[in-house]
Amino acid sequence: MALINGKEYSQLTILKMTSQLRTLMTIIRDQNTKRNDFIFYADRINRLLIEEGLNLLPTRDKTITTRTGEVYHGSEFNGKICAVPIIRAGLSMENCIREVAKKIRIAHILIQRDEETAKPIFYKSWLPDDIQERYVFILDPMLATGGSANATINTLKNNNVDEDKIIFINLVSVPEGIEAVLGTYPAIRMITAEVDRGLNENAFILPGLGDFGDIYFGTD
Repeated sequence: MALINGKEYSQLTILKMTSQLRTLMTIIRDQNTKRNDFIFYADRINRLLIEEGLNLLPTRDKTITTRTGEVYHGSEFNGKICAVPIIRAGLSMENCIREVAKKIRIAHILIQRDEETAKPIFYKSWLPDDIQERYVFILDPMLATGGSANATINTLKNNNVDEDKIIFINLVSVPEGIEAVLGTYPAIRMITAEVDRGLNENAFILPGLGDFGDIYFGTD
C-alpha cells in the first residue's frame, strides 16, 4: 500500500528505496551519464521491477524430489504471462522480462503522445489470440499524465482481459499519472521504482530524467 497526495492505494507498490536503488536512480537521472551506462543501470532497475511484478503472480503447491532423494514441498507458477511494452520506450524493458520469464508472449501496442496536447494517439495493437487467458505486464518506464497507460488498459479490456490480471510496471511515475490510472482502473496493480514531484506546464516529469526512449535508443 502506498500513500499518494493523502490517499492510500492498496494496488500500488513502490520499490523500497535502498542505498543500491538510490544510487542506480542517481546514475540514470544524471545529465552527464553516458548512454551505455544509462542502458546498463536502467536495465538493472527494470529487472528489480519485473521481479517484483512476478511476486504478484499466483502459485500453486508442488511437491518434488530433490537430488538427495528427499521430498520438498514447494510451489510453481499458476498461469501464463504476456508482456505488453508500450512502443517506443516500453521496448527498453522487453529484454529484461524475457531474461526472467520463460515461454512468455510479447505483444505490442503503438501509442504516441501528442507533444502539443499531451494526449495519447492510438495507432495499432498486436496481441496474442489467448491474451484474455494470461496475466498481462504492461511495460512503460515513464508514467506522466497516464493517458497512454489508460489507452493501453482500455485496449486490453476490449480484448477481454480482466483488470485484476493486469500489472503495470514503470520506472518513474508522478502523482497525477498514478491517480489518473488507478482512479480509472482500480482493480489493476502497479509497480514503480520512484514517485517524482509532478508535471510541469508541458506535462514533463520533474525532476525526471528526460526522454527515456531517446536516451535508451540513442535518438536524443
